[in-house]
Amino acid sequence: MKLIKSKKIKKKYRIKKNIKPFVLEQVSNNQQYFASSESKKNAISLAYLNKKNETSILYDTPNVQLVDISSYGQIELHNKSNMLIQGENLSVLKSLLNDRTVAGKIKLIYIDPPFSTQQEFRVGKDRTATMSPSKNDTLAYSDNLIGAEYIEFLRERLILLKELLDDDGSIYLHIDYKIGHYVKILMDEIFGVNNFINDITRIKCNPKNFSRMGYGNIKDMILFYSKGKNCVWNEPRVEMTEEDIARLFHKIDKNGRRYTTNPLHAPGETKNGATGEKWNGLLPPSGRHWRVPPKELSRLEKLGLIEWSKNGNPRKKIFADEIFARGKKLQDVWELKDPPYPLYPTEKNIEMLKRIIQASSNAGDLVLDCFAGSGTTLLAAEQLKRNWIGIDNSKSAIEIIVKRLKGTQNINTFTTYKTEEKTNFEYTKTRKAK
Repeated sequence: MKLIKSKKIKKKYRIKKNIKPFVLEQVSNNQQYFASSESKKNAISLAYLNKKNETSILYDTPNVQLVDISSYGQIELHNKSNMLIQGENLSVLKSLLNDRTVAGKIKLIYIDPPFSTQQEFRVGKDRTATMSPSKNDTLAYSDNLIGAEYIEFLRERLILLKELLDDDGSIYLHIDYKIGHYVKILMDEIFGVNNFINDITRIKCNPKNFSRMGYGNIKDMILFYSKGKNCVWNEPRVEMTEEDIARLFHKIDKNGRRYTTNPLHAPGETKNGATGEKWNGLLPPSGRHWRVPPKELSRLEKLGLIEWSKNGNPRKKIFADEIFARGKKLQDVWELKDPPYPLYPTEKNIEMLKRIIQASSNAGDLVLDCFAGSGTTLLAAEQLKRNWIGIDNSKSAIEIIVKRLKGTQNINTFTTYKTEEKTNFEYTKTRKAK
């Protein structure tokens, strides 16, 4: 990208004071946006033409009335039904903010929004077409927004989604490499740089061998943010293989147990505290501190869990059989490919959604997907005994979701809704039980 002097920008655009622009990119005719540094909070934000005030998004976005259409599954008097809503998600999200059982109660949001691809996605009777649609296929949705218009489309929804999250909730946003860097800055602005947790690389397909100027693209990305300092986190682990054991635990003790060792000191000196004190007459190396207090080091030594390196540094023994039972810690590259014959365009791998839901929510928690598409998030939430809300504007999407959910055994109650314009939020009950 080209660096532009701020004086030139100020002549062409009206820029707020205290914002120092440093990158500018042309994305469409007369639509430009740039990354900026806000001096007061030392935060990163995106600035572009027609960017709305956050307050106006929260208060001026119109409500809609949710019209109760049909219910499925066994109705339980004391449990709120899961919700599947057909409608434009911005107004639906605004309406949900007026529902006390939803607003501030959502533990986990996963969204797979359009990627600004400028494509149409269609559904046929015998196939789901993305790259090669047929004229006879039904239009599922159009992904035609670009540049600043696309960024603002996403920003409006993220602002409302943040308000819907519980204080210990989190959000996962699925995006691709072409637009993801802008979306990362956008989420830093809305959720805060300090609440960014992970950028997950997801291997989505097999290697591509067709000729092109560039490397084959087999990945997309998932941006993971919390709403606040703490969020629900059930550390995910994956099964270890025999190859993992042989590679990672190359030492063998006198009892035949495989093990490896980890250092018992870490970077950074402790100014005041036990981890900076001597242990067995030994201080931690310069510029480092003990990982645990000296009292714990003595306990580990009595248990025979400390091994001394050639350089005279203590290291903790880690046994393969103990780690094998728990599994290894999941890293930030996931090879979870999408189904080769999807029911709906951009249908995602259900094991990927289960992994996210298990890591960032508990049974009974409320999960939301406002770009529900094929309904994989909702299906995974249902199977994992979470409550859920799904929103999509596509009739084809809603039909496919209902079909998939009805095919699930012992389905919990869920209700489908359509939307009608109305100033004040309320439910209209016209249910026909099924």
